[in-house]
Amino acid sequence: MSVHSYRSCRKTFATSSLPQSILRRAYNRPPNAPKPILDIKHIRQNPGLYAQNCVDRNYAALKESPWKILDLHNRRQLVQKDATQFRKRNNALRRQLAKSASMSGDAEGDIQHEGRTAKKAVLEEARHMKEQLGVIDRQEKELEQEMEGLAWALPNLSSQQTPVGEEPAVMGYINEHPESLQGGGERVWKSHVDIGSELSLLDFTGAATTSGWGWYYLMNEAALLEQALIQYALSVARKRGWIVVSPPSVVYSHMAAACGFQPRDQSGEQQTYALEQPEKDKAKPSHVLAATAEIPLAGLKANQILDQSHLPLKMIGVSRCYRAEAGARGVDTKGLYRVHEFTKVEMFAWTKPDPSDTSSTDSGGFSEQDSTTTPAASVFTEMLEIQKEILHGLGLHCRILEMPTTDLGASATRKIDIEAWFPSRREHDGGWGELTSASNCTDYQSRRLSTRLQAGKGQGQLSFPYTLNGTALAVPRVLAALLENGWEEEQRQVAIPDVLRPWMDGMECIQR
Repeated sequence: MSVHSYRSCRKTFATSSLPQSILRRAYNRPPNAPKPILDIKHIRQNPGLYAQNCVDRNYAALKESPWKILDLHNRRQLVQKDATQFRKRNNALRRQLAKSASMSGDAEGDIQHEGRTAKKAVLEEARHMKEQLGVIDRQEKELEQEMEGLAWALPNLSSQQTPVGEEPAVMGYINEHPESLQGGGERVWKSHVDIGSELSLLDFTGAATTSGWGWYYLMNEAALLEQALIQYALSVARKRGWIVVSPPSVVYSHMAAACGFQPRDQSGEQQTYALEQPEKDKAKPSHVLAATAEIPLAGLKANQILDQSHLPLKMIGVSRCYRAEAGARGVDTKGLYRVHEFTKVEMFAWTKPDPSDTSSTDSGGFSEQDSTTTPAASVFTEMLEIQKEILHGLGLHCRILEMPTTDLGASATRKIDIEAWFPSRREHDGGWGELTSASNCTDYQSRRLSTRLQAGKGQGQLSFPYTLNGTALAVPRVLAALLENGWEEEQRQVAIPDVLRPWMDGMECIQR
């Protein structure tokens, strides 16, 4: 799909006011940090498109940045024009001085007073030209840095398949609704918090004393279920050829930001835990705890050139994840639903860019990448199939959602979530709670991480792979859903899904 087609579907945004500051965080970056290769040209050629995209995606604070980039570019052109004139004059003065030196020969005493005066004037003007060129070079560098900072903070453009606004589109369901299988709704439902307490599976009180609210202990069979869920998810992905990776949980702050993990506003919203550095290391690059394995997996190929023949490159990593959730804890976040630390199995892939993506840009939904025939769309579909297979095998009733623009993070052009039905959440969102996400990030992350593709014969243009990520399994929420949906009131036990029993020593249920 062309840019013009997209613009016809999106309201053009225009404003005369400009932002007052760059919305990019300052990091101490090591020498080997990836240098972003942003397509600022595409932004300044389509400022209205990017401005409206910020509004659609709930990044309204950045809506004026594209227009500021255009203004800065125009100012840089004027500075470059001045620089060209100064350099021409400077070169002319150099030639004049060279000619004067060749004519003077060795007879320094024969140079007339007028000649010495003229030469002195030329030297003085040459020094002035050099000073002016230094000032102009600094101005040009500052304008470039400001443009890059503004472009860095902009979110990716949205896919044409992404609903504009706040409402997701329901794409389908997995398994039947548990309530429809119970005549007259006679089944007794319980919260996983109560079940976990009764069966000695969860300990929130001890964790609150040890670490604070938002942490937990998995006890007895719950700890075994965590390992069984991990192995089950890995087995589903491995049979499709995904490479298993154990990534680090500590990453540089600038690497997390390059992957799109940055606040939506300027109110100090915190998404990640920053690690405090000793005073002696304050000047060194800072670290954060990874919110998801997506970040270290994306960084695995930073500053590298990939061979297109090796794509798609599909990896699946198991890691501990750390989230500094904002806001007060309430009934909808009670128990395992929203926690600060958890184990997650994450899929990550690099693919060839859309063949029709000739703009070499963070091009979101402008091309045919949403078609099932493109490399990225093919892997995206595979991720969804893996997610559906895992959740279907666990017997959970789920709905599949095409997420709206306001729910997309900075990096995704398109995102599909799968939500499970939680009996304990029936008074909140109809019982639905997110279990997985899958995102197509086009070249947003690869440009910021300087992950490039080897150019083919006769192809001098630099290109970037598309990156995609998807949750294979997030342990706490899946565990909570299994406890609540598998609870059998009369037997006071929880049924274990068949697919997990090979990793649970054949155990069929949990009971005391």
